[in-house]
Amino acid sequence: MSGGRADRWVHPLAPGERRLFIAVPLGDAARLAVAHLMAGLGAPPEGGRDPDPNAPPSARLRWVRSTNLHLTLRFLGATPAGAIPALEAAIDRTARAAAPFEARLSGAGAFPSPARPRAVFLRVDAGAARLAALADRLTAELAAGGWPPGGRPFEAHLTLARSDGVPGAPAAVQALAEAAATLDTAWIVDRMVLFESLLGGGPARYVPLRSAPLEGTALQDPGGAL
Repeated sequence: MSGGRADRWVHPLAPGERRLFIAVPLGDAARLAVAHLMAGLGAPPEGGRDPDPNAPPSARLRWVRSTNLHLTLRFLGATPAGAIPALEAAIDRTARAAAPFEARLSGAGAFPSPARPRAVFLRVDAGAARLAALADRLTAELAAGGWPPGGRPFEAHLTLARSDGVPGAPAAVQALAEAAATLDTAWIVDRMVLFESLLGGGPARYVPLRSAPLEGTALQDPGGAL
């Protein structure tokens, strides 16, 4: 995430605001496979950071809770609670027009680069074009309701941890890349979820506010639109 997005994420909320984002959740088998990979790199069960200064760099990353794993379609940040019904309607319209499809995780990377990482992630192999098309359709529906476009082009990825400020973070990225080299797990993307992020008391907790099933009747060509 960019510095501006990070600032909007942690900035104090004004009265009546809620921190929101729209995402695709992982299937159960894929979540378990990723959680196993994370645990092998030293991620604590409930996310956060290993306080042991002698732990390997990968264990010192600020890991996401495995129960929070998701692929973000649109980050909204601080949002007036009164706007939620319109958000839900835009999500529903998007979901009604999209068919379920398979997504597959394979490989790892870091933003903005492996040499100077701020966040580490798993790449989406199969299904990346479908996710991009879904995000584009969602952006169009949100724009019709008055939301501005997102801050940068969509890139399908599964964020696992924050790495900014972690000594030896490039080594942690390398360890993740090696561990993810043999990862090959897939699931059917069959819904979109509006989440609220609750901060404080450790890693963020994500509470689903609306789940909209993808209601298209047939799988589309992987390289085509939804």
